[in-house]
Amino acid sequence: MKKINNKYFVLRHGESKANVLEIILSHLKDGMMEEFTLSEKGEQQVRDSVKKEKNNGELDEKTIIYSSPFSRTKKTAEIAREVLGVKEEITFDNRLRERWFGELDKTHNSNYHKIWSKDGDNPNHKDFGSESAMEVGERIVSLFEDLEEKYKNRNILLVSHADILLILQAYINGNSPATHRSLEYLLNAEIRKLN
Repeated sequence: MKKINNKYFVLRHGESKANVLEIILSHLKDGMMEEFTLSEKGEQQVRDSVKKEKNNGELDEKTIIYSSPFSRTKKTAEIAREVLGVKEEITFDNRLRERWFGELDKTHNSNYHKIWSKDGDNPNHKDFGSESAMEVGERIVSLFEDLEEKYKNRNILLVSHADILLILQAYINGNSPATHRSLEYLLNAEIRKLN
């Protein structure tokens, strides 16, 4: 991979109401509903996490924020913007949306493993009508390439969902989307520097 122009930080959304209900919520229409935004605990997780990065001097008011449009990520990005004192608007980009889990949508979150267990063997699988890891990879890499074209020497915070951000991390590490499950899992409100 060629030299990267910007510093990338990823932020997984804080605990959401769907997390509390232990359901998979991956459809854009449902994901944007306010009833599935962050829980109070999730809001505090994000505040604490972003404040820590600000105090470490990693993120500041000049940070560019891109976010998934789901209500849980939207609220996460808004809190991050407020804590960092960012003046620029947040850019909501559908390429950061949650991975589509097909027939498993709105089922118990233990069903994630039915998809994840096959990703490593076949990043193109679409079992249960899900979006493949490769398809997620293509859309997130497309956003990454656009950001590299648009910005130089900036701190960019990408607010999204675990699978999306781990697949991006695999790509930046020079690996296939198939390897995303071998990476350390992103916890709620965790911020990770990618390069």
